[in-house]
Amino acid sequence: MVAKRSSRSAALTAVTATLAKKSKAATNIARKQTRKETAPKLPSTADSQQHEREPISEGSEKSYWLFKAEPESRIVDGVDVRFSFDDLSREGQASWDGVRNYEARNCMQRMKVGDFGFFYHSNCKTPGIVGILKVCKEAYIDHTAFDPKHPYYDPKSDKEKPKWFMVDVEYVRPLKRLIGLHELKAHLAKYSAKSPLNDMALLRKSRLSVSPVKESEWSFILELADKEVDGEAPVESN
Repeated sequence: MVAKRSSRSAALTAVTATLAKKSKAATNIARKQTRKETAPKLPSTADSQQHEREPISEGSEKSYWLFKAEPESRIVDGVDVRFSFDDLSREGQASWDGVRNYEARNCMQRMKVGDFGFFYHSNCKTPGIVGILKVCKEAYIDHTAFDPKHPYYDPKSDKEKPKWFMVDVEYVRPLKRLIGLHELKAHLAKYSAKSPLNDMALLRKSRLSVSPVKESEWSFILELADKEVDGEAPVESN
């Protein structure tokens, strides 16, 4: 009787162990499947470009902008203020400091995280739009205004009542080709009031280093960049 019970007990233990192994294996498979199903999908380049072209829905707070920077060396108070789209590409992110114009500052104060912007090369041989960036940090105090060693130091700026602000931006991608200022002006001259660029701040208030871009202007320039023009080299970013 004892021997039979021992035999049955051993058999029961073996069956229990087998079932436990099968259960554990099934649990591991389920976990792997869950991780696979819930893993975040990274956006492709095509997804990113499609998002750039998506219209802003009514009531949305997101907007488009244009940021000017100088790609060629220029020394101000012993400091080179050069900053190109290639520089942003290498750094990934950058603080857009040194803006000392109230209207341009007001534009930055309205910016929201996720807003897209055109990167514009100015004060150079071929000024124009070369790439796309995105706002990754909203307006905060521009501390460079308080630094006597900074080329854009403002002796009248008060830390207790700061008047200058900056945003952080991140690299997105270059345009397929440079959209030169001459091309934008030529289109406006040809079509005048019928041009989508008729009211573009870049062409109406050319001295602004940061300016708003309408949705229609943004879409038109992206379409323009996709069109090949003879003799126009594609934009490359290192």
